Amino acid sequence: MKWQPGHRSSDVEDRRGQAAPRGMGIKLGLGGTLILALLSAVLGKDLLRSVSGGAGKEPRAAGAADDKALEFVSYVLDDNQATWAKLFPEQFNRPYRKATMVVFSDAVDSACGEADSAVGPFYCPGDDKVYIDLTFYQSLKDQLGAPGDFAQAYVISHEIGHHIQNQLGTERSVRQKQKGLSKEEKNQLSIRMELQADCYAGVWSKTTQDRKLLDDGDIEEAMGAASAVGDDRLQKASAGRIAPEKWTHGSSAMRMRWFKRGFDSGLANQCDTFSAATL
Repeated sequence: MKWQPGHRSSDVEDRRGQAAPRGMGIKLGLGGTLILALLSAVLGKDLLRSVSGGAGKEPRAAGAADDKALEFVSYVLDDNQATWAKLFPEQFNRPYRKATMVVFSDAVDSACGEADSAVGPFYCPGDDKVYIDLTFYQSLKDQLGAPGDFAQAYVISHEIGHHIQNQLGTERSVRQKQKGLSKEEKNQLSIRMELQADCYAGVWSKTTQDRKLLDDGDIEEAMGAASAVGDDRLQKASAGRIAPEKWTHGSSAMRMRWFKRGFDSGLANQCDTFSAATL
C-alpha cells in the first residue's frame, strides 16, 4: 500500500507503556469467547484468561518498529475515516462520527472492560474506540500466515466496520435480537455482523484502488487475512475438525466473499448480510 511515513493521527491515543488496572475482563459478546478459544489453540496462548482479569503486569516499552507501525495504523485510520466521512452522507444520508484508536502495550482498560494484548484488536461500542496492540501484526504474519501491510490495513478497516455498525444502530439491534435466542441462533446473527464488517472493509479498500494507493498483491493480502481468521480454518487448526454450528465469525470462504463484495461494488448497501439468503 502506498502511504506516507511519519504520519501521526490526532485520533490515536498512544497508551503504550501505561499499565492497565486489574479489572473484571472485557465483555466479549457476539460469540467472542468461541473464537478466542480457537485462537488460543492456534497461537499457543491462553486468550480466555487474557480477557478475564489477566492483565495488570508491567507493560513493555515501545521500540522503533512499534513507532513505524504506529505511523502506518495512523495513516490507515485517518484514510478510513476521511473515506467514510465522504461516503456516509452519500450512502447513508447522515454525517459520520469519528472513532478513536487506542494503541496499547500488553494491557488496556476500555468501556467494554479490561483486556491484554492476546485478545487481539477489538472495537468497543461503549466508547467508540478501536483497541490494538501492534504486536498483533507479528502474530498475524507468523502464526496465522497473513503477511503484508494491506493485511494489516484490513484488520483496521474491519474494526472501523464495527464502528459503522454502531453508528447505524446495527450493533444494538443485533444484541437486542440475540436476547432469548438459542446459542446457535445467536451465533448466526454474530456471523452476519462480522461478515458485514468485512464487507465495509472491502468498500474502503475499493476507494484505495480508485485513488491508486494499491500495490500489486494488496487485495490478495487482505483476502489472505480474511481467510486466516475464518472459523473453519481456526477450528481445523485447533481441533482437527470443523463444527459449523459453533461458528461466530463465518468461514474463510464467507469472509473472503463478503470482503470481495464490498470491494467489487464500492457500495455499503451491498453489505446487507442480514437480508442475504445465503452467506
